[in-house]
Amino acid sequence: MKLKSNIVGLLLVLLSAFSLAQSGAAKFGYVDTDYILSQIPEYKAAQSELDKTSVQWQKEIEGKYTEIDKLYKAYQADAILLTDDMKKKRENEIINKEKEVKDLQKQRFGVDGELYKKRQELVKPIQDKVYNAIKTVAEKAGLGFILDKSGQVAILYANSKYDKSDDVLTALGYKK
Repeated sequence: MKLKSNIVGLLLVLLSAFSLAQSGAAKFGYVDTDYILSQIPEYKAAQSELDKTSVQWQKEIEGKYTEIDKLYKAYQADAILLTDDMKKKRENEIINKEKEVKDLQKQRFGVDGELYKKRQELVKPIQDKVYNAIKTVAEKAGLGFILDKSGQVAILYANSKYDKSDDVLTALGYKK
């Protein structure tokens, strides 16, 4: 439902932009932020660091799940020989270890987890820099709107003369 309302909102913005452009009140251009970010070495380095950290944390979590699996298999093999108290103790140990791993997973990869915070720390300053460059390019070119053709925004046709991606990279100092 949220996606549908986002699409309706986007269509309204696009229709407004096109009607303003046709009336001569505003011009518009577009950029491809995926392309822009792929051309920025700092972004590539930040993304690489995030990927490396994510893989390392995922391996750590998978290792802990492997340990839990071994404990469970050992428990199943020994269950016939264990007293009820010993069974309960081993079951609680397995349950507690599973809870610890799930908590660690949430701490690292959750909505406001460590990976999200690290992404904010490394990537957000670059995104802010790109946004400011886009604003500068738009103001210099006298554009009323800049659309982003990457991600969920779909542009079925775009004349390349309106692509301002290289201008943004130049404003950032990455192209001459």
